[in-house]
Amino acid sequence: MPQRHSKNNNDLAFFTYDEKKKLGYGTQRERLGKDSIKPFDACCLCLKHFIDPLCCPKGHVFCKECIYECLLSQKKDIHRKLSAHETQQKQDKEEEREKLMLQKARELDAFDQQNHGALPQYSDRSHTRDKNGFHGANSVKVTSFEEEALRNMKAFWLPSATPEAPVKVEAPSTSTICPEGKEKLKLKMLFLIHLTEAEANEKKPNSNDNFICPSCKVTLTNTISLVAISTCGHVFCKKCSDRFLAVDKVCLVCNKGCKEKNLVCLEKGGTGFSGHDDKLQATDFKHLGSGSGLGLVRPAVKT
Repeated sequence: MPQRHSKNNNDLAFFTYDEKKKLGYGTQRERLGKDSIKPFDACCLCLKHFIDPLCCPKGHVFCKECIYECLLSQKKDIHRKLSAHETQQKQDKEEEREKLMLQKARELDAFDQQNHGALPQYSDRSHTRDKNGFHGANSVKVTSFEEEALRNMKAFWLPSATPEAPVKVEAPSTSTICPEGKEKLKLKMLFLIHLTEAEANEKKPNSNDNFICPSCKVTLTNTISLVAISTCGHVFCKKCSDRFLAVDKVCLVCNKGCKEKNLVCLEKGGTGFSGHDDKLQATDFKHLGSGSGLGLVRPAVKT
């Protein structure tokens, strides 16, 4: 009895489902691991271990130098857009003024033609022609409006006379935004945070998990929800925050008073594919055209 070869049949005019899967055709799914998630002690801009960390009211942490450069570049960009908007407004006013002048000139020419319309066409005996080819001084002349229209005539079939759509520069927003949360952010809204380091005998060799909660002494990782106090900047775990800070209204390290609005939950690390605690699976769809040769390369399998 012949062996079944339906999955390995290659004499058809199309790919079977099994052949497409072997060639990497369709949607590829892969679960993201620890290496794909940003650590909690990394800057949201440079993705490196933060230096002099500053936190926004929404819980995004940045290096002091990184966020300063970001806000400064936004200020420069806003200033450039404002200058372009002012220049365009001046150009619009000049164009409107020119249109009014042309309208007045057209009305004067129409009035002049109406008043001299009853006179004979040839007013001189020599029948001389003017530069425009008309007889007599009282003949109809080309108005300034018509000359302007002829000069600015647009033709879609001529590259030199193809009309161009005017580019309108909208008035930009004058407020800087957070590069991570996309909400309004000012420099005075940032506050410095302080992470408690573990003691020398408790530090793990060749590891970056060297920060602990000052209350329960638990090592801080991405799996723990963190809360920072905006008044003093000390960082605690979520459990200690709910148990002590929300009840006593005072920091456990510096004894500085804090209210519930001063407790800011720090955002956990994520990637462009997914968010932490939401969806840790990256998907990518590949459409392999016929004859492209891309289907011959199988996707790398992560071990």
